Amino acid sequence: MNSKIVHLAEFKSDLGKKTVLVGGCFDILHIGHVRFLQAAKKQGDILIVVLESDEFIKNAKKRLPFHDIDERAEVLAALTAVDVIILLPPLETDEDYANVVKQIHPDVIAITANDPQEANKRNHAQLINAKVEIVTPHLPGRSTTDILKSL
Repeated sequence: MNSKIVHLAEFKSDLGKKTVLVGGCFDILHIGHVRFLQAAKKQGDILIVVLESDEFIKNAKKRLPFHDIDERAEVLAALTAVDVIILLPPLETDEDYANVVKQIHPDVIAITANDPQEANKRNHAQLINAKVEIVTPHLPGRSTTDILKSL
């Protein structure tokens, strides 16, 4: 496994460096993802991506992932903006996500405009005195869901 890729239980915080946290599925990597990750990286020293499980995609997106979590992590690891990819286990509740944020303890949680989880992410950030930064606008027609609909 690539040295950038770790399981949540193995993650060790990098004290002394400003960390930025982003999360997502990143199933079909597209320009919106790349711009988002590059903009997020500019917010700190270390960009950490928490990568949703295959089970999350099945449940939340109502479809099978095109690429399994290991393949998605490998693609993300090839991007220079990304420093660490944390493979998430299946999470079920907002409290599960809050615990992930507490464990990672980022300085910044980076999001896109119109993030449907913005309120939850702001609540999680408050728990650890982190900031939430909107780093890119929403790109209509550029989501994985939109791309799949156009096929």
